[in-house]
Amino acid sequence: MQENKNALKVAVVAVLTAVVVVFTMMVRIPTAKGYLNLCDVAICFIAFTFGPWSAFIAAGLGTALADLISGYAQWAPISFIVHGVEGLLVALIVRQKGDETISAIKKIAAGIVCVTTVSMGYFILSAIFISGFSVAAAEIPGNIAQSGVGVVLGLAVATAVKRAYPPVRTLAW
Repeated sequence: MQENKNALKVAVVAVLTAVVVVFTMMVRIPTAKGYLNLCDVAICFIAFTFGPWSAFIAAGLGTALADLISGYAQWAPISFIVHGVEGLLVALIVRQKGDETISAIKKIAAGIVCVTTVSMGYFILSAIFISGFSVAAAEIPGNIAQSGVGVVLGLAVATAVKRAYPPVRTLAW
């Protein structure tokens, strides 16, 4: 029985990875070095709903694959690290035991960590490996907006899904 449950979790993570790819590629707003997108909506939904390992894998692989498919291969390793860590940290902060609800403090902390991880992660890694500090600094406001919107909408979707289909909590990993 446990093997079937693990196989189901692996399948769910594969589907969630594809969801992240779609959200990353669906809406793309060009910037000086790349593009802004809706990946953080999917990542935060996954983190709030499916747990730290699902969020880490789906967020990291999904955004890296979207970069590769979109012709931004130089960003794939950075996206994998930044968004993977984002999903992992947000999920660890809001981790639930049983049917407990996520407190407002945890939601705010998760939002702050999400925005900080994305904006500072891209700033530091792109400044070192891609563009230099001045160009990387120009991208910070867009990354703050992208991840801030992602937290709010991702939380809304997670809340709606958990309310409509409570057994989804059993798929957390």
